Amino acid sequence: MKIHVLVFGLFMLHGLIRSQAALVRYNFVVQETSYTRLCSSKNILTVNGQYPGPTISARRGDTVIVDVINQATQNITIHWHGVKLPRYPWSDGPEFITQCPIQPGARFSQKIILSNEEGTLWWHAHSDWSRATVHGLLVVSPKIGTTFPFPKPHAEIPVILGDWWKNDIQTVMEDFMRRGGDPAPSDALTINGQPGDLYNCSRLGTTKINVDKGKTYMLRMANAAMNNIMFFAIANHELIVVGTDGAYTKPLKTNYLAISPGQTIDVLLTANQPRGRFYMAAKFYNSNPRSIFDNTTTTAIIKYNGKYTTSTPSPALPRLPAFNDRKASTRFTSSLRSLATTDHPIDVPMTISRKLLYTLSINTLPCASNTTCYGPRGNRFSASINNITFDDPKTSLLGAYYRRINGVYGDEFPDNPPFAFDYTAINLNSSLQTPKNATEVKILKYNDTVELVFQGTNVVSGIEHPMHMHGYSFYVVGSGFGNFDRKRDPLNYNLVDPPLRQTIAVPQNGWTAIRFRANNPGVWFMHCHFERHVSWGMETVFIVKNGKGAHERMLPPPKDMPKC
Repeated sequence: MKIHVLVFGLFMLHGLIRSQAALVRYNFVVQETSYTRLCSSKNILTVNGQYPGPTISARRGDTVIVDVINQATQNITIHWHGVKLPRYPWSDGPEFITQCPIQPGARFSQKIILSNEEGTLWWHAHSDWSRATVHGLLVVSPKIGTTFPFPKPHAEIPVILGDWWKNDIQTVMEDFMRRGGDPAPSDALTINGQPGDLYNCSRLGTTKINVDKGKTYMLRMANAAMNNIMFFAIANHELIVVGTDGAYTKPLKTNYLAISPGQTIDVLLTANQPRGRFYMAAKFYNSNPRSIFDNTTTTAIIKYNGKYTTSTPSPALPRLPAFNDRKASTRFTSSLRSLATTDHPIDVPMTISRKLLYTLSINTLPCASNTTCYGPRGNRFSASINNITFDDPKTSLLGAYYRRINGVYGDEFPDNPPFAFDYTAINLNSSLQTPKNATEVKILKYNDTVELVFQGTNVVSGIEHPMHMHGYSFYVVGSGFGNFDRKRDPLNYNLVDPPLRQTIAVPQNGWTAIRFRANNPGVWFMHCHFERHVSWGMETVFIVKNGKGAHERMLPPPKDMPKC
């Protein structure tokens, strides 16, 4: 049965009653809309005039058609973050990787094929820095006849963390790229698009969430911020993590969360405190003292229903970790475990056919003549994977692969760094800082079992890297600080209940090992989800070749693919 749904605004989410494997349809009109924050107004890109954008609701196994209509004045693409899109990369969205952008006045009907995802995902723009305001939740509920692996919550509440610039975001990006240094920091952080009580001109708009004492709610969370991991907590309330990145986890009780850009988390909140008002709050985590960031705190209010008097004029604030608490960030991330039950099994590859080691580095490039750059020693910042700064093509890489067009990309992305060194040492030789510019991809055979170790480096300066892979979820089987040891570290892998993720924060000057089976043919982007690092080139592409079976081959493109 086909359902036409147009969602307006953020709301308490609920399932739609319909038959199994439904076809759900949405209209997304991309347009400029005036919004006022922090005492000033500006036009921002929105979907259907909403910031954050509308929530897509579907059930496991459904197909969603989103008719994207670009009524704005700039190009746009939309990515369905965490959706694997089996055999159908055509709707994945990254600009010039799987499609040319949707130009002003054009439209594109994107088919979102859901498979085994269940939980909270999200969607966002994937062209320039438009995702700062063009984003929203994508909620995948259990199939009819099944339920959550925990008592059904009383209600589901969207919580989208983000950031806000007073300046136009396109101008912020263009200035950042022209100057070659760090981008200007945001002017505020946001919860559901609102900065909260602690900022000027923001008290009236503060997000407020009403709860009933004794009832349990599920927060469906996403970090839509551009360049930072965030700490999150609710005053006087314990949180129970039950899912992340569209997969269930063993219940994890915690007083705070560390959530990376691109990551989603499902959290149970029980309203078990004396009736009153309590702040939920979020702030940036930043481990690198050289990095400029917005060191402010966004708040929303949890308000208990009923009559009561409060002893203080302001709600209680939660205790968040210090902004540079590296241990708090890594401790939370490494505590997550897959549910690994009969109803929600895992399938970790045990025999590995491809072993890859990818270094993640901040680099520098010489400043062009007769210009001034604001990176280290007057150079421009760059970034790389295995010392290759990805050079974005000017046409669809997927289209070139499908149509066998030569000259768009190379297929010699290395399995290992081009040279070995002490990746996390202090004061590394400056000769390591200059990367190679290239459009190189990694070719995988269908059903390759892959172990990929991300190795952070201290080239220029070490920092976390939330690595995101399109088209796949992967098992995080290990992580640690320092250099990965191929003989020692795999002995401590978790192959019993590793979390299933599609975005993982590689620790500062550390490593993370993931495993996946290459059973989704197509062209799939992989990149750091810090937007400044993507702009600097910390990205690459996996091309997974077709298998031999009829259902192991990439599907053909739709007729309305955008033209370059």
